[in-house]
Amino acid sequence: MWDDGDAALLQKLHSTTATTRYLPGNAPWSLDKAAARLRGWFEEQERDGTTKYKLLAEDGSFIGRAGISRFRREEFELGYSLREEAWGKGLATEAASALAGWFFEKQFASSLIAFTHPENIASQRVLKKIGMRERAPILIDGVLDMAFELIAGMRSANPGAP
Repeated sequence: MWDDGDAALLQKLHSTTATTRYLPGNAPWSLDKAAARLRGWFEEQERDGTTKYKLLAEDGSFIGRAGISRFRREEFELGYSLREEAWGKGLATEAASALAGWFFEKQFASSLIAFTHPENIASQRVLKKIGMRERAPILIDGVLDMAFELIAGMRSANPGAP
């Protein structure tokens, strides 16, 4: 879980153009923006029982964030972002798979969505690896993002899914 003082960690995660190029706004985050996101995640956790969580490596070092949040009130959205040093090690797939399994085990809902910028091929691979299938694109902040869905019943039909 996040702590009140973690805004600097979150800001550092999103402090480069590489780590923000596929996020809404397409620009590094300020400390104020990171603090506001943290406050929103605390509220989500209280209200919905789920949010975006702090990811730590086995040695306790901060490597990113991942979690599930409500999207437009009617759906739950899987999202993750890792520090550049953690890219390409399978950690996003591991986190996404574990979160999806936890989400369905806790029966938050019968489906889960995710979306990626159309150029974010690495994230699209992660979503497909955990068993998500493409659905109609979605317009978010002026970008037509690729959208994916995982339905609880799809998990048992796909042995590689969480």
